[in-house]
Amino acid sequence: MVDFEMAEIVKSLPFNYFSGIDDKVAAKIDAGEDVIDLASGSPDLAMDPAVLAAIQLALTDPSNQAYPPFTGKAKLKQAVANFYQRMYGVVIDAEKEVMIVNSSGVSVVAVPQTLLNPGDTILLTNPAYPPYFAAAKLAQAEVYEMPALAENAFLPDFEEIPIEVAKKAKVMMLNYPNNPTGAVATTTFFEKAITFCEKYHIALIHDFAYAAIGYNGVKPLSLMQMGNGKNIGVELYTASKTFSMAGYRFGFVVGNESIISAFKNYHSNAYSTVPGFIQDGMTAALNGSYAKIESNRHIYEERLNTLVSGLQTIGWKVEAPQGSLFAWFKVPKGYTSETFADCLLEKANIAVAPGSGFGSDGKDYVRVSVLQELPRIHEVIDRIDKLNLF
Repeated sequence: MVDFEMAEIVKSLPFNYFSGIDDKVAAKIDAGEDVIDLASGSPDLAMDPAVLAAIQLALTDPSNQAYPPFTGKAKLKQAVANFYQRMYGVVIDAEKEVMIVNSSGVSVVAVPQTLLNPGDTILLTNPAYPPYFAAAKLAQAEVYEMPALAENAFLPDFEEIPIEVAKKAKVMMLNYPNNPTGAVATTTFFEKAITFCEKYHIALIHDFAYAAIGYNGVKPLSLMQMGNGKNIGVELYTASKTFSMAGYRFGFVVGNESIISAFKNYHSNAYSTVPGFIQDGMTAALNGSYAKIESNRHIYEERLNTLVSGLQTIGWKVEAPQGSLFAWFKVPKGYTSETFADCLLEKANIAVAPGSGFGSDGKDYVRVSVLQELPRIHEVIDRIDKLNLF
């Protein structure tokens, strides 16, 4: 067999961070171990039956055997605009300010490719969702890391960015509710981000993957709700979390017309279209009832509060996040994120994600999901208690 060498840019990429964790968990399960997986980010709650019915019906529609429009069906783009009006009170132009994509994972990679030239600077938080760094590498961009630390509620301080860096920056990527920290953006924070980006002519990209998941009275804010949010940036949205449709790989982007136009051009060349039956199902989801969204959010909230209160009771001084599907827990003294994650997996069969995989500022944390039913959450607390770590 002839051995071919991969391109240098691909060689420079780390293999998907979460794949390695999945492999460890799978090996334990294959060995007959009862592993409770709190490392995964795949929603476990059911989607709305009405949406599933719409998808099943769309599968039988002969028109969906053909290629759908490159930029998405018109009725779907209008449904996106309707959704933003209903959820956030924001007016979105369905044709000029909406882009349909094959999952927000695609847009995370594609937006930097669309807006950055080799050598340009992108501003990313540390910690951050690992694919952001891979996306920057693929765009051959320089990364400036903005610390997002506990003392600042995991929100970066734009005044700490050197002027020479700000002048070179072309893109800023934010993500609130945040993965991995669970932090939620405030109006004041978004206003500061917008003012900073306007001053230096930086495209503001907001990954709104956990838009519908705020806890204990907190409702996550959309960048589009801010006065100049739509003028300076775009928002990436996914069906995975809001609608429990991770396997359908659907997302959209809304906002600044020039960014959307450029993105449409890139996407039409680099990716295929979203299958028509999925588009029809998403049209039903966006135009339909949001009751299932809220009921699922309530279940996640109950799980989170149970986990946090239980861990606090056994002596682990953890704090509850305000949103997302994750909690960001500081590890006990004497451990790093990796050694503590290994301890939980080897001694208690509990899988969590080491914080170091999200950036150097995650070295003292682990990311823990709320994607297990309540009895399993209670079991997690019991297993950790038996380790006598606190």
